[in-house]
Amino acid sequence: MSLEALKDSLPDYAKDLKLNLSSLARETVLDDQKKWGSFLAAAHATGDAETLKSITAEVEDKLSPDALNAAKAASAIMGMNNVYYRFLHLVKAPDYKQLPAKLRMNAIANPGVDKADFELWSLGVSAINGCGMCMESHEAEVRKHGVTAEQVQAVVRIASVVSAVAAVKRAEAV
Repeated sequence: MSLEALKDSLPDYAKDLKLNLSSLARETVLDDQKKWGSFLAAAHATGDAETLKSITAEVEDKLSPDALNAAKAASAIMGMNNVYYRFLHLVKAPDYKQLPAKLRMNAIANPGVDKADFELWSLGVSAINGCGMCMESHEAEVRKHGVTAEQVQAVVRIASVVSAVAAVKRAEAV
């Protein structure tokens, strides 16, 4: 399955999602690694098997093995960090913020790809998972690397559409 097949499998009421997938696949504000890595990291974050299979089939010849691994690693590490840091952000007791996280995060320090790309993918996953603290952190980091507001927006647009597609696929499977 590919992106085209994924679009074709969506019901008529999700026409806007189909159109958005098409336009995002043609997005030019991001280079191919940033764009397709964003698609893959977002698909991994959704946990929807059909969405993940389709997007993986679409990107596996567009990304290097290192980039494929790093996009998945961004999703994995953010799956953990988004829960932990969202807790810190939402709980009012200040003593939790003083404690060390004691969570391994080696993938962030050594992602195997350009740091800005990994941070962008982490930002997209954090948007899907709704962690404001992580979104703020990763947005600030990518801006230090020269990433523009338009590029950040493109990554979040990809994350939002892939997340919505996965939600439709899960709902239709019921």
